[in-house]
Amino acid sequence: MTQAFDQHHPPAPELINQCVHCGFCLPACPTYVLWGNEMDSPRGRIYLMKMASDGATAMTDPWVRHIDTCLGCMSCMTACPSGVDYAKLIEATRAQIERRHPRSTAERLHRWMIFSTFPRVDRLRLLRVFLRVYQKSGVQSLIRGSGLLKLLPKQLQAMEALMPKLGARGEIAGVTPAQGQQRKRVGLLLGCVQREFMPEINAATVRVLAAEGCEVIAPADQPCCGALMVHAGEEAPALDLARRVIDVFEQAKVDVIITNAGGCGSNVREYGYQLRDDPQYAERAARFSAKCKDIAEFLEELGSQAIRKPLNMRVAYHDSCHLQHAQRVRTQPRAQLSAIPGVEMQDLPEATLCCGSAGIYNLVQSDTADALADRKAQHITTAKPDVVATGNVGCMLQIAAALERQGQKTPVLHTIQLIDASLRGVRPPV
Repeated sequence: MTQAFDQHHPPAPELINQCVHCGFCLPACPTYVLWGNEMDSPRGRIYLMKMASDGATAMTDPWVRHIDTCLGCMSCMTACPSGVDYAKLIEATRAQIERRHPRSTAERLHRWMIFSTFPRVDRLRLLRVFLRVYQKSGVQSLIRGSGLLKLLPKQLQAMEALMPKLGARGEIAGVTPAQGQQRKRVGLLLGCVQREFMPEINAATVRVLAAEGCEVIAPADQPCCGALMVHAGEEAPALDLARRVIDVFEQAKVDVIITNAGGCGSNVREYGYQLRDDPQYAERAARFSAKCKDIAEFLEELGSQAIRKPLNMRVAYHDSCHLQHAQRVRTQPRAQLSAIPGVEMQDLPEATLCCGSAGIYNLVQSDTADALADRKAQHITTAKPDVVATGNVGCMLQIAAALERQGQKTPVLHTIQLIDASLRGVRPPV
């Protein structure tokens, strides 16, 4: 039998062998919760990795399908009593798949379309122009109302459903001075889809940081951080992007690098590991990763000096998977929201269960993603909050689309948008 894995960073046997198959991960795993299939659980997938490592199985289509259906949400890492680093296992396995498994022509074309668009800010900026015309002209309403969308391939239907309402595009200044005495000089990771399609999140982040005494450096030439690609097994281009991000922020000479998207934040914290074999970048990547903090985490550590004004609303907080499980940032966003006068916090049932966004998952596994999102939306509908807050743009789009499918109009905002509204004494953009 041909060896399934090549010699470039296969899933590490020592990590595979850490799994004692206790089953604590089963109720934490979204796909196991949906289907109850052992091979679609973390311990089942680890067993498949072990079989491939031992030469007991080839990289067959069914084997790949079990790996593909993993959301990479890392909920199993929080649940695991043995401390198995499943994130490193699944990312190594997916990189092997993309190098060694021949996907169908349709799959290759779909993935090429995703990775040639979403990590490219210049192409997203151009696409944004056409999409805004599509929305503002009334064509979107016409097509959605006519049922014509059902004639499109399922992947394109998924993309269209996730599209946010596009307003005017705002530019983030390269340098924003601190208000009052400067406490920190921070860099801001702008993201890709968020930068072009939901720039209001970055704008709110800059305003809050400045109000809290931070000079904010937001280099315009920063590329995609590579999160979408590395989480989907596209290792080489992801590492090229990581090197470019490091180069840009080294020149910025900042104390801290702020992230405001759970998936991006978890990725940049792993640059040191990802570039461990690169003699020119290994140490630099480790220093870069050590500087990265989520916005809520940073604000909680910094301590507030700006006065928060009342919002008087019920806020249901949704945990981004890569924020709560990969970055271990769970209490800080809740503390920041609870510090706003008049805010009543509501935790949702199944708070640790993924909403189905998961990078490109909702574009390549749309049925499963929708099932999870609908489950999340039902919990929100039952709770009846005034607004849903979360810390990841993908979760925002995913949950908003699910609420719309269920005929609900509950707004979904980024945590930082509520903090920003409180500091400015304005109504949140609901």
